[in-house]
Amino acid sequence: MTAGPGVRERGAVLLGRAAAEVVRRLQRGGGTALPGLLAGLLAPRLIESFAGQLGHGAVTVTGTNGKTTTAHLIAAAVRTAGLHPLANSSGSNLERGIASMFVEAATAGGALPDAADRLGVLELDEAVWPALLPRLRPDVAVFLNLFRDQLDRYGEVDSVAEGWRRALAAYRLPLTLALNVDDPSVAQIADGTADRVIGFGIDDPSAALARAEHAADARACLCGGAFRYDAVFMGHLGLWACSRCDRVRPTPQVTARNVRLGADETRFTLCVSPSVDATFAPSEGAGATPSDAPSGEQCIELTIPLAGLYSVYNALAAVAGALALGIPLDATVRALTDAGPAFGRQEQFDIDGRTVRLLLAKNPTGLNEVFRVLTAAPRPLVLLALLNDGIQDGQDVSWIYDADMEQLAGSGCTLIVSGDRADDLALRFMLAGVVPTQVERSAARALDVALAATPSGGRLEVVATYTAMLAVRADLARRTGAQQYWEQSQPVDATVSR
Repeated sequence: MTAGPGVRERGAVLLGRAAAEVVRRLQRGGGTALPGLLAGLLAPRLIESFAGQLGHGAVTVTGTNGKTTTAHLIAAAVRTAGLHPLANSSGSNLERGIASMFVEAATAGGALPDAADRLGVLELDEAVWPALLPRLRPDVAVFLNLFRDQLDRYGEVDSVAEGWRRALAAYRLPLTLALNVDDPSVAQIADGTADRVIGFGIDDPSAALARAEHAADARACLCGGAFRYDAVFMGHLGLWACSRCDRVRPTPQVTARNVRLGADETRFTLCVSPSVDATFAPSEGAGATPSDAPSGEQCIELTIPLAGLYSVYNALAAVAGALALGIPLDATVRALTDAGPAFGRQEQFDIDGRTVRLLLAKNPTGLNEVFRVLTAAPRPLVLLALLNDGIQDGQDVSWIYDADMEQLAGSGCTLIVSGDRADDLALRFMLAGVVPTQVERSAARALDVALAATPSGGRLEVVATYTAMLAVRADLARRTGAQQYWEQSQPVDATVSR
């Protein structure tokens, strides 16, 4: 614990709160970035001051895909265990977003209420994680994956991984790493570190792709050798080994087996190694049952209300992160079965007897996995796809040519295309053999067209890049009376209605 807030910190909180009020009154957003930017200018050590008040420390969650959902699930586990999570649930994950979260939560005197029972669950942008690590001083760091994303901002995935390795090598405080060992770029960051590691991954060859995706973003081992795979689950995630040295995929302590993908839920067997302290004492209504495991593992049959293999990875990451924090396994299991989606990530809305499901896709691998989800969606398939090229999306949209749009060829879907780069997206779909029904630049009008094309009782699937997702979700919130994303301090309901 650090000393109490000083004059600068107290003034920064007041300034940040005033900025948030102005932003929201002017309807310029949720005030999840500017308040932290201004507060940080006034009090440069604001983040350190607040991080030191967290009585139960903090966990960081980073990676290309799945940060918001994984942090959402860990926060639900923390809450189920009786603690009070403090999370940047809006997904604002740069330094200014973390500072804004603290400003929003603090009293006018610059203190966190109930600080002794607080545990920080902090989603961090993969590029800023190295700089924020020594400032936040977390107890646990969860690393999800590394995929090509916003190359105009991040550079290649190798440079991001190198930044992680350097930060870990320079960090001197105790830290437990929860690593996705199916991703060789992530698994290798543990090389040479004395930190405790809990690995997670999928052990189910039946969940593998029939063929490897061409949008693979990890091709070379640290030694320079090429990776070979016995199974590929998504992108470059799978059962891998180096063709030159003896480096192989580590054995995970938290695994998923017998994976069964559904249209709206996913079932799998969650297994935890006996090397991890994870006593499971199921309570009534936990939504999971223990099964026998001769190896001494604890295995639980689990159903989560989220679709897609990437949801399995997010769930495994949440389990590994929660176990590293000392959260009881039964609390995490209850959270996984009850938490539902994070905002804009499979969130559902009911409008005039139609269900709208919102899916985020911002890079080739992520879009491929969304298409895999859509192949299991109810028919007829009505799809609204939106592509923007804002700073938060990445201004180079050529990545859509590395996504397998061809997965939807022959599906007979009704396709409406929108967004700032609607014409580019429409052309890509046409080249894949999926002809748009209509191209409409206005997202609001496109939503009207798509809803009109959706039969009563049917479902509209909306796939959008980040800024387009925010715009569509704001429109859906207005139409249904749902909370705006920055207003959500509790888990979102799976479905909200008008």
